Amino acid sequence: MTGMSRARVARRIAAGAAYGGGGIGLVGAAAVGLLLAEAQLARRRVGNGTSPHVPTADGLYGASYTVPGEPALRLTMLGDSTAAGQGVHRAGQTPGALLASGVAAIAERPVGLSTVAVPGARSDDLDRQVSLALADPSRVPDICVIMVGANDVTHRMPATRSVRHLASAVRRLRTAGAEVVAGTCPDLGTIEPVRQPLRWMARRASRQLAAAQTIGVVEQGGRTVSLGDLLGPEFAANPRELFGPDSYHPSAEGYATAAMAVLPTVCAALGLWPEEDRPDAARREGFLPVARAAAEAASEAGTEVTAAMPTGPRGAWALLKRRRRRRVTESEPEPSTQPSP
Repeated sequence: MTGMSRARVARRIAAGAAYGGGGIGLVGAAAVGLLLAEAQLARRRVGNGTSPHVPTADGLYGASYTVPGEPALRLTMLGDSTAAGQGVHRAGQTPGALLASGVAAIAERPVGLSTVAVPGARSDDLDRQVSLALADPSRVPDICVIMVGANDVTHRMPATRSVRHLASAVRRLRTAGAEVVAGTCPDLGTIEPVRQPLRWMARRASRQLAAAQTIGVVEQGGRTVSLGDLLGPEFAANPRELFGPDSYHPSAEGYATAAMAVLPTVCAALGLWPEEDRPDAARREGFLPVARAAAEAASEAGTEVTAAMPTGPRGAWALLKRRRRRRVTESEPEPSTQPSP
């Protein structure tokens, strides 16, 4: 599928989400049914049947940066098992902890982490999660990171419905005053236990959803980072650890890789990262119609898309960037027992 074709599919899905359509699927129902059957067989081969382990990572990071009278930054993680940190054993290995400690080090300010993400969640759970995140109007998060989509694909949620829930969540958070960064649906074609040709179908479905998610998020004032096949080596190398009973989740190294990709965009959204005046042509950055930018980002992990000019000859435009990754921490961060007020 060409870039233009991918852009048209993404725009069609996003438009269906915006205007209430629900009939546009990612792949045929029969094909997805086969994918689910294959996934169930893979789970039986490599799963251990235990309940998902999610370390409690909430708390204050970078407490040594505390300055009297200066409040901590607030970071909230929303979404599914990837956002929650399912599969690792220690709090400091979760993406929330890695991002909180990374932001604290760059801002030289403490960061209070709150996690409302739930393993197994689909995009239709985001409304509930956003309500939890905004429950206290006096403690609106400064930045929210959403990672969701894999379970939408494997549970056959129509793409339009999936994007509609995500866009609604971003709109509510932005209206409340929070910055939003969404890690789009990872490439499920990298899951080692799933064989061809179903692996190809999983890749196509997840990339289509990722592109449509990008349009929905950017049009509501958020930013996206493509996870794409970023975690592919982790899945291929450690399938017994990575293929969990209710989702597909990375190892500690995989979460660190994802956090390194998302951190620059989180810092840019908070005004902590220098925003270059011009895109870097050598890094293939530039201004594109939002659907084109979304399609390109879905094909290349670690790519950021953010809103640019409100309108153009072909509708809304976006800035596609490939930010240089920064190591999030040299050692596993540990939270204090309670976030800062």
